[in-house]
Amino acid sequence: MPEDDRYFEDYLPGSVFEYGEIRVEEAEIVEFARRYDPQLIHIDRDAAASGPFGGLIASGWHTATIMMRLLVDRFLPKAASLGSPGIDELRWIRPVRPGDVLRLRVSILEARRSRSKPNRGMVRTLVEVLNQNAEVVMSLKPVNLIRCRGER
Repeated sequence: MPEDDRYFEDYLPGSVFEYGEIRVEEAEIVEFARRYDPQLIHIDRDAAASGPFGGLIASGWHTATIMMRLLVDRFLPKAASLGSPGIDELRWIRPVRPGDVLRLRVSILEARRSRSKPNRGMVRTLVEVLNQNAEVVMSLKPVNLIRCRGER
């Protein structure tokens, strides 16, 4: 079902969605890090080569922004998404390197209609960002508020 047509009722526990792909380029890694996370492992190829990861890696926050782009473009419904009260268990598991191709796997963990605001429900998911080798590089458990079908 297209994300524009989804409402709370369409997010069934146990469902798994996969989306992607976004290639991570070295210039983007450096540009993002210079602006938001200027550690040498993210901005200086030579310094990063002798660092703990043996080369340049993307900031975890850069990986999170790529994840968010895929989530907004493909998973969250445009008309029914009502925001998020937060995330739990954010983990950066493997470094993201120049040339990596990232995709998203979203598993619905829980979907519960609100008692206080019955026009919406809470959807808790496990979001995993995978690289081209199907290795999880980042995971988190966000909560999203989604409007119910036919409700305003």
